[in-house]
Amino acid sequence: MNNELSNEKKKNNKVFSKSETILLVIFSLIIGLCIGFIINKNNLIGKSDTKQDEYLNEFIENYEYIIDNYYKDIDKEKLINSAIAGMMDSLDDPYSMYFNEEEADNFSLTLDGSYQGIGVQISKDNQTGYMKVETIFKNSPAEQAGLLVGDLIIAVDDKDAKEMETSEFSSLIKNGEKSTYNLKILRDSEEKEITINKELVTLTSVTSEIFERENKKIGYIYIGVFANNTYEQFKTELNKLEEQKIEYLIIDVRSNTGGHLTAVSSILDLFLTKTQIKYQFLQNDEKTLVYGNAKANKNYEIVLLGDEASASASEVLIAALKENLNSKLIGKKTYGKGTVQKMVTLPDGTKYKITVKKWLTPKGNWINDTEGIMPDIEVALDSKYFDTNSDDDDNQLQKALEYIVNK
Repeated sequence: MNNELSNEKKKNNKVFSKSETILLVIFSLIIGLCIGFIINKNNLIGKSDTKQDEYLNEFIENYEYIIDNYYKDIDKEKLINSAIAGMMDSLDDPYSMYFNEEEADNFSLTLDGSYQGIGVQISKDNQTGYMKVETIFKNSPAEQAGLLVGDLIIAVDDKDAKEMETSEFSSLIKNGEKSTYNLKILRDSEEKEITINKELVTLTSVTSEIFERENKKIGYIYIGVFANNTYEQFKTELNKLEEQKIEYLIIDVRSNTGGHLTAVSSILDLFLTKTQIKYQFLQNDEKTLVYGNAKANKNYEIVLLGDEASASASEVLIAALKENLNSKLIGKKTYGKGTVQKMVTLPDGTKYKITVKKWLTPKGNWINDTEGIMPDIEVALDSKYFDTNSDDDDNQLQKALEYIVNK
């Protein structure tokens, strides 16, 4: 029975000859090409009707004309980068901008949170022409080698540094294949030689301490910037405070102009649950709600410190904690930046960032431009603090401690 069925199937299945098979293949190819031509033609017709295509064609035509007709040799890469910079300027958006290689490196340095180097910030000393050490990062190779703020770098590996630009010095250290550098410095009119190793330098963006007032244990965390490693630093410092059984927490984002949204978003996940909105996105008239990820809210109250320079990611943090946990903001009205940027890296190392969407507070408010976030208790920072840098003269911090004590 099985054999009969098999033979019957063979009879019913048509077997094509070799010539028929070739004709079928050719016919299929012709049909495919025709369909493809029709679709492609329709797409081209549709595109040619758009202004975007006209503008792009105009750009290409002028680019080619400049390349073909300018009387000198042209750096094509520089020409394109200048065009991109011009496009960023034309957007009339203070947060969409082009960075040359040095600017891109400096911008990325802070937000990356770590880099290969010696751990200094330098500037050009106008009086001597040498490079002056402005900042030395904590626990960096520069600190370990004994370099001091105010030192003048007069030579690097026997290379005179007087005519060296800060970007050249940074590039020499950052991109050099050596792991050890010999610096000749001038300190108090005396020349010294210092050997410094190039290592991974981690920037500290979070610090913490505990204040005790009238038997209340108050934790304090300062966030200087929202870098790639800020969340891990914040979590570490918060754990230290919680292990000491804090009853209140002050989060200070004064002078914090922002950083990575992912960093502040992760920090908010420590405080807000899956039913609480961290922030909203608005892009092309479509709203996206982003929720927290904590299993439960903390058992202590949070007080916030902010000022006119607290912007972007700092405002995301402030708005989320105010609108979800009724956290009080003490200080001054925040900057007012309610947009999100995306960074694009070009093949030559230059970059541009462009605004891609708005962010809204959990309740749907847009705090951009002059809006900002108003403090619950408005306090201007006493100018005395700038001279002493002492917590006792930080009247905004003292007001936050006073608020907690009076509760």
